[in-house]
Amino acid sequence: MLRPVLWLVLILSAAANATASAAGASAIASVGFGVITLGCAAALVVHHYRGRDRIVK
Repeated sequence: MLRPVLWLVLILSAAANATASAAGASAIASVGFGVITLGCAAALVVHHYRGRDRIVK
């Protein structure tokens, strides 16, 4: 259940970041959405690597 929520928040925050940047909103809003986007991306990478099977040859 975590992965779909992270993807949804990632997409929404990236869209909000692009909209805030294009609309000329304050830098604080744009940076805030950017931090959320990066956090979700990092959480997805960590979730991927922790959940995969390790095959040692």
